[in-house]
Amino acid sequence: MKKAIRALAFSAALLSLLFLAMQARTQTEKKAAAKTEKKEAKKVISKEEKIKRAMMAGPASISAGATILDWDMTELRKGTNDWTCLPDRLGNDPWCMDKSWLTFLNAYVKKETPTITQIGFAYMLVGDSAVSNTDPFATAPTPDNEWIPSGGPHLMILVPNKEALAGLPTKHSNGGPFVMWANTPFAHIMVPLGEPKHSHMAMPGHAH
Repeated sequence: MKKAIRALAFSAALLSLLFLAMQARTQTEKKAAAKTEKKEAKKVISKEEKIKRAMMAGPASISAGATILDWDMTELRKGTNDWTCLPDRLGNDPWCMDKSWLTFLNAYVKKETPTITQIGFAYMLVGDSAVSNTDPFATAPTPDNEWIPSGGPHLMILVPNKEALAGLPTKHSNGGPFVMWANTPFAHIMVPLGEPKHSHMAMPGHAH
């Protein structure tokens, strides 16, 4: 009889401990979920702020009349010229581009070979986030992908004939224009334009 009572008492104690453990786990999960929701809420950027950031990417004479797209290609503002600007994607990296570059970007995000029929120009006057100079789709540094931790303001140039890039520098440390992503379908000329002219404003997020 005493053994049965002890067994029941032990079982009751074990169930109680399991119940308390489950409660603690539930509370921990709730706190983690609340923390995640709070973090995500902080990432919400208004449409107006996205437009403002996108317009900082190019010269005012271009961005003032450019169409503004978000990175899911939602139109944030209809434009009056042939240029398109996008807000930050990975950090401090808004873009302004012409039609050739928009074609390039659409192919890039789909990992398809772009078809470029005429010279193209794109501006990143705020700067750029970290990127590999050799691998278009790298997301972290490796011993051989020439990782660039961050980039200053620059102009990017596309040419229809990639043979025209032969002989140009390919190292970003060159100190002047260089070919990024050389020997890939996404090769283009990078033209450094000096130090950033706008203050940093981190936003959620590559080509770049």
